[in-house]
Amino acid sequence: MTNTLHRFGDADSFRDDYVIFAMASKGTNDADSLPKLRRFLQIAVEYKPVNLGDARHGGALRPSKSMNPTAHWNRDMAPDFKAVIEGLDKPTTCAAVFDSKVAAEDFVKRIKEEDLGLSINISTSIDGAEQCCHHAGITRHSVGYSLGFEGKTENLPSAQVLMLSTMCGHGMVSHSLAKKMTDWVKEGRRTPAEAVTYMARFCSCGVFNPSRAKRILEDAIGDGK
Repeated sequence: MTNTLHRFGDADSFRDDYVIFAMASKGTNDADSLPKLRRFLQIAVEYKPVNLGDARHGGALRPSKSMNPTAHWNRDMAPDFKAVIEGLDKPTTCAAVFDSKVAAEDFVKRIKEEDLGLSINISTSIDGAEQCCHHAGITRHSVGYSLGFEGKTENLPSAQVLMLSTMCGHGMVSHSLAKKMTDWVKEGRRTPAEAVTYMARFCSCGVFNPSRAKRILEDAIGDGK
């Protein structure tokens, strides 16, 4: 089970969204897992991820208490993978996010070869996960499905807002923020890249996918909805 299970969208919408998790089992193999988790993240960098996540400290784009609101106009928007790796200080869930199917497949194969002794979880479309396993020469252990939304779905935000906000499985990217960023992009007040970094900083575990979010915002400009 993973909080990324509830990412909203059809299978095709995850063509550039592959989240690979590594985690240890508390009381079983977590005592010596810290260097293994760090190694997992270090290897991920070799395959050009779009985000790295440490569930205790966040992702490669983080908020800061020391900055005032005007800093947003000229703030560095480059992801800081080094900060994620060096900041890992306790066993936790680590994640690498890829926008390339080839990179995700090669990374899963590499992690299988490394044999770190950690549990690995792939979050993407079912077909995408199957192909990652096939490429690595392993059989999928299990699968989890999200049943989606039920009830008065007419009261839900738009599909674009849901796709953006549910990329943070802990709900830290609110519907209101996602809608505001979508509106600002349509109005030309922010570029899709700028809006994406604003939202990504709120994701507390670092699994927000900037590439997918940028594509969603660009599509919102194109269809005018």
